Amino acid sequence: MIVKQQLIFILYSLCASVFKVAGTKSKAKGSQAQFPITQNVTVVEGGTANMTCRVDYNDNTSLQWSNPAQQTLFFGDKKALRDNRIELMRASSQELTIRIGDVSLSDEGQYTCSLFTMPVKTTKAFLHVLGVPGRPEITGFTKPAMEGDIITLTCTTAGSKPAAKIRWFRNDKEVQGTKEVNATGKSFTVRSSLQFQVDRRDDGVAYTCSVEHVSLSNPYMTTEVLEVHYAPHLEITHSLIIPQEGQYFKLECVSIGNPIPEPVLWSKDGGELPDIERMIVEGRELTITTLNKTDNGTYRCEASNHLGTSTAEYVLFVYDPNALGQHGPDHALIGGVVAVVVFITLCLIIVLGRYLARHKGTYLTHEAKGAEDAPDADTAIINAEGNHVHAEEKKEYFI
Repeated sequence: MIVKQQLIFILYSLCASVFKVAGTKSKAKGSQAQFPITQNVTVVEGGTANMTCRVDYNDNTSLQWSNPAQQTLFFGDKKALRDNRIELMRASSQELTIRIGDVSLSDEGQYTCSLFTMPVKTTKAFLHVLGVPGRPEITGFTKPAMEGDIITLTCTTAGSKPAAKIRWFRNDKEVQGTKEVNATGKSFTVRSSLQFQVDRRDDGVAYTCSVEHVSLSNPYMTTEVLEVHYAPHLEITHSLIIPQEGQYFKLECVSIGNPIPEPVLWSKDGGELPDIERMIVEGRELTITTLNKTDNGTYRCEASNHLGTSTAEYVLFVYDPNALGQHGPDHALIGGVVAVVVFITLCLIIVLGRYLARHKGTYLTHEAKGAEDAPDADTAIINAEGNHVHAEEKKEYFI
C-alpha cells in the first residue's frame, strides 16, 4: 500500500514539472515573438515631442530608447544621457514614454526602441521637426522712386523646413514673383522677387509679401508702400457754365503731382491780374467777386515741382444778362419745331410705305386675247386696242 502511494506521488510530481516547463517556454516564446510598437512624431521647432514605446506582453524584460546617434536615452526608468531637455514620462513592463522639450532641427531623425529579449527586438520611430520660417523682409526699394524707374522688390524668409511658400499682393490682387530656394543646413532660405517699371499709378500702392508654412496657423506678412515722384499735371475748373455780368465767379487750379506742385501762379492774357481788388487769389483758387466785360480773356495757372512745370488755361467770356434774355435761343420753340418736323416725316414714311406695299408688282398686259392668232400685224393691233376695255381684268397683284 505504501509503495503504491509513493508511485502515485512520483507520477504527480513528474506531471507538474512537465506542465511548469511547458508554461515557462510558452511565456518565453510569446515574449520573444513580439516587437515593440512605436509611432512617428512631428513637432514644430521649439515644441515638445513625446516618444512612446509599447509591448502587448512582457515578463519583466526591459525597454530602451536610443537617439539617432545610437546613444541610450533611457533604459527602463534609468536615465542614461545627461540632457535636461529629456525626461521620463512613464516606465512600466509594457510601456516606456519619454519627453523631449525645446526640440531643435538637430533632434530630427530615427529613434530606436529596443526590447531586450533573446534576441533583442527593435522598432524605429522618426521624429520630424518643422523649421519655423523667420519673419519676412522686403528689400530693394529706396524711397522715393522716380516715375519710369525700374525697381526690384525682394522678400526673404529664412529657417523654414520644409521650404516656405511666398506670395505677393499688389494691394488686394495677387501678382507672381520669381522664387529662389537655398538650403542652409537642415533649413531653407526662400526669396521671391518682383521687377517692374513704376509710374504715377504706383504712388501709394501697397506691395505685401505673405509667407505660408505648415508650422504657421496664420501667414507672416510684411508690406511696402511705394512712393513715386512724378511731374505735375494741371486742370482748371470753373463755378459757372455761362458767366454773366455782376455774378460771383471762381476758378480752381486742380493739380496732380508728387511732390505737390507749389505755388500756383495765376495770370491773365500773359500778364499779371489787372484788378487785384476784385480778383482774389487764395491758394489754388482765383475768385472774381463781380464779373464785368473787362474780365474777358485767357486765364492761366502754373505750378511746378522738382520734376517739371505744368500749365492750364481757361478762356472767360462774360455775357450780358439782358442780351441773353432778348436774343438767347428759345429752347421750347426749337423743341416744338423739331417735334413737328419729326411727326410729319414719320407720317410721310408710313403713307408712302403703305402705298408701295399695295401697288407692288402691278402691271397692265397689252396682249389681247387671240392677238397671237391674228393673220397680220394690223389685225393684231386692232384686236389689242379692242381689248383695252378689259385691261382691268389683266392686272396682276403681288402683295
